[in-house]
Amino acid sequence: MTRLRLRASAVALVTISACTGQDNTPADTPAVALLTAGPVSDAGWYAGAYEGLQLIGDSLGFRISHQQTRTPAEFDEAFISYADAGYGLIFGHGFEYQDAASRAGEQYPDVTFVVSSGSRSADNVIPIIFGLHEASYLAGMAAGAITQSGIVGMVGGVEIPSAKGTFIAFEAGVRAVRADAVVLETFIGSWDDVSAAKEAAAAQLRQGADALIHNVDAATFGFFQAVREARAAGGTAWAFGMNRDQNDVAPDVIVGSAVINIPAIFLQVALDWSAGALSGPQFTGLVGNAVDFVPNLAQDGAIPADVLRAIAQAREAIVAGTLEVPSIDFLEPAAGAEDPGMQGAPLSP
Repeated sequence: MTRLRLRASAVALVTISACTGQDNTPADTPAVALLTAGPVSDAGWYAGAYEGLQLIGDSLGFRISHQQTRTPAEFDEAFISYADAGYGLIFGHGFEYQDAASRAGEQYPDVTFVVSSGSRSADNVIPIIFGLHEASYLAGMAAGAITQSGIVGMVGGVEIPSAKGTFIAFEAGVRAVRADAVVLETFIGSWDDVSAAKEAAAAQLRQGADALIHNVDAATFGFFQAVREARAAGGTAWAFGMNRDQNDVAPDVIVGSAVINIPAIFLQVALDWSAGALSGPQFTGLVGNAVDFVPNLAQDGAIPADVLRAIAQAREAIVAGTLEVPSIDFLEPAAGAEDPGMQGAPLSP
C-alpha cells in the first residue's frame, strides 16, 4: 500500500480567516472547488475540508469556491456547474460523492475530481483513503485505560465503510489495553442530527459507558452535550473528538481527539495536481503525520503518563509496520487489477 507523505510546507498550517469563495484573482488562475454535504460550521469533518480549501487559496493564490450540496442530484449539478465554469480540481468531501464524481469524470476528462474516503479510482477521479483508523486505535487505547466501568461507547452517523472502520480500530485499541471491556456501538443514520446524537450518547451513558467516541459531523455538539450533562450530574464520563482536533470544542469533557490533518492533505493534493503529479488512489495515515491522536492539554493527567508512553510506542510500531491496525478495505479494484491497495501513487514527498 502506498502512503501519502506530506511536505513540510503542507504540514505547517496557517491561521485561516473566513472565506466567501469570492475573490478578485484573474480568470486564468487555477481554480479549486469544494463540495460538502453538511455545514462547514461543524467543528469537525466539514470544517477541516473548508480550512483546506482556504489554505489552498491563501498559500497558492488559486481561485476557490465552496458549495453545500445535500442530495445526489445536487452532487451531479454542482460537479457539472464547477467543471463548466473552468474549475480544474474539485473535491467531493465524503464517500457519498463517489458515484457523482465517477459520472462527472467521464464527462469532463480534463477536470480532476477528488473524493474524500472514495472507493473508486480513474485517471481523473482520485480517492483519498484517510488512515483515521490508525489514530482511532490510539484513542481506543486511551479509552481502555481511563474507563472505570469497563464499558466504552461509539456513536456514529451513517454506517459507511470508512466510519465503521474507525470504530473497528477503536475497539481493537480498547481491547489492547482492557481485554474484558464492553464496547457499545450506535449509528444514528445522520451526520448532523444533534438531538439523535445526544440521545444515543445518553443511552450509552445510562448503560454504564464512561468513555465515548463519535464519528459524526454537526451532530458532535449533541454528543458532547450528553457527556457534559452526565459529568454535571456527578458522573465521570469522558468524550473523544474525531476527524479534527476538537479538544477546544468541549475542553471540559474531551480527553483527546483522533485527528485527520485535512488542510495539509488538501494542500498537498493541490500542489501535486498543479505540478501534474497527482494520481490515485492516495493513502494517508500516521506515516507523514496525516493523522494522529492528540491528547487534550486542558485535561493534563486524565490519561496516565504510562498510558501515553504506551500510545507513543504503539504509534511508532504502526509507522514502522510492526503493528497492523484492523481496518476495512473498501477500495474497488481498477479494471484488470487484483490488489486495490497497490494502485496509484503517494503524493510527492
